[in-house]
Amino acid sequence: MTGGVLCCGNLVVDILVRPVEQVVFDTTTWVEDISQHIGGNGANTSFALGKLGVPVRLVGVTGRDSFGDWVVRQLEAVGVDTKYVLRKDVPTAATVGLVKPTGSRALLHRPGVSAHSFEVPVEFTADLTAGFQHFHLANPFALPLLRAHAGETMRSARQAGLRTSLDMGWDARGEWMKVIEPCLPHTEFLFMNEDEARRISGCADAGSAARRFLDAGAGVAVVKLGAAGCSVFTASEEFTVPGFRVDAVDTTGAGDCFVGGFLAGLYRGVSLREAARLANAAGALSVTRLGATTGLLSYPETVSWMGRTAASR
Repeated sequence: MTGGVLCCGNLVVDILVRPVEQVVFDTTTWVEDISQHIGGNGANTSFALGKLGVPVRLVGVTGRDSFGDWVVRQLEAVGVDTKYVLRKDVPTAATVGLVKPTGSRALLHRPGVSAHSFEVPVEFTADLTAGFQHFHLANPFALPLLRAHAGETMRSARQAGLRTSLDMGWDARGEWMKVIEPCLPHTEFLFMNEDEARRISGCADAGSAARRFLDAGAGVAVVKLGAAGCSVFTASEEFTVPGFRVDAVDTTGAGDCFVGGFLAGLYRGVSLREAARLANAAGALSVTRLGATTGLLSYPETVSWMGRTAASR
């Protein structure tokens, strides 16, 4: 185990409300829980890595406000290096999540400072990369200015000698492949869920989408399948690793934690199949509690949990 993960992405404060079956205006609905949690693709993935014992540095931006102070403290509490989290006089990004009893959710998002960040590509200076061997871009679609030069950022990371990975996310602007395609020749590990895979590629199924991404230059394509686990595609093989059987409370951020688990497996030098199993565990643990990262465990605790928890199928 050498080096660590340099993660780039957004930081968000999540205000989660549960349970909510429907919203009726001009009335009051009583709920069981309204609570504040860490959120954002960059923050969630970095938190998961830190919780799993991986050295991690986050490159991001947050507001110079109480929300920004709070989310930085949460990250530092699990060992995330926040030296490169800039602070600006713009409100921290925030999301209100309405969570159904089944764990599915509707999100109301204010981009805040995320819409005023990464005007230029990330510069991989010696100071930034010292001690790190892997660069992860957590959802370029969540950072409106970064999407224009996401490909250049990934290329620069490879030129700096870093392994690379990218987690797609959902594109509210509908630009999809315009943003992702320039990244693919410089992306060793590409993560997506089934809906993202089909929408970005235009393919009818996630498997065809994954193979298209490999043809365009990605090294490994990993498709998140929710409770069913994940499928991994390389040039020479493809396989599915089942998830773990849990009761879902809140699915917010589970995909980010999944990626954190996969990268933690790579950091420890395990096989792709074992990295996928660790990723499934992190994703499953995430959904057992309200909030993206509340249910996560340390690496030894996660391994123990995996040993005593049944597969989803």
